[in-house]
Amino acid sequence: MKILLVDDHAVVRQGYASLLTALLPEVTVAEADSGEAALAQVQLEIPGLVVLDLGLPGISGLETCRRLRQRLPLLPILIFSMHDELALVRQALDAGASGYLTKRCAPDVLVEAVRKVLAGQTFLEPSLATELACQRPSASAERGRLADMTPREMEIFIMLARGIAIREIAERLCISSKTVSNHVALLKSKLAVNSQAELVHLAIDHGLLRVGERVLAEA
Repeated sequence: MKILLVDDHAVVRQGYASLLTALLPEVTVAEADSGEAALAQVQLEIPGLVVLDLGLPGISGLETCRRLRQRLPLLPILIFSMHDELALVRQALDAGASGYLTKRCAPDVLVEAVRKVLAGQTFLEPSLATELACQRPSASAERGRLADMTPREMEIFIMLARGIAIREIAERLCISSKTVSNHVALLKSKLAVNSQAELVHLAIDHGLLRVGERVLAEA
């Protein structure tokens, strides 16, 4: 059975590919470094499972998940990301993901997630499942302000809230600074905020950013 591992860092891909084949001898692992490459590979050969990072250049991981689900409604997709923001977890599940893990999880949790998702079950990393279950009702009621955001807008919103500069955001996403600036203007209008401080407070209110997490950089 083949697993397609999608991550833009070669060392990360190779490390997790080795881990998966060592712990799951019955699988083989193919690799893709972008959403575009993943979509092309799936077009040629359908894997048994896609393990997908969210922080991809070009097409975002969320958009890749959505497109894969549109093409292949029964394809299991496991999100494996450095991000643990609950809004991203929700967006991933809404996009059709069968499970969500952070890269901090133990190897046995990754194996359990792969097995359960392959068996047709949904799997959330236990800490994320607990946070979702315990989230205060008011936070859920406030989701309306973020409900219409696209995956790309959500990525840019989180990076802006963390204080990452527009130029660096552009480099990470492989798009122009002008495109990022246009997204920022649309975001501020959509979210009804006028300043960076309001944007940071909004991210904290929605569980996308923890107090003290924001890095020192000019956006």
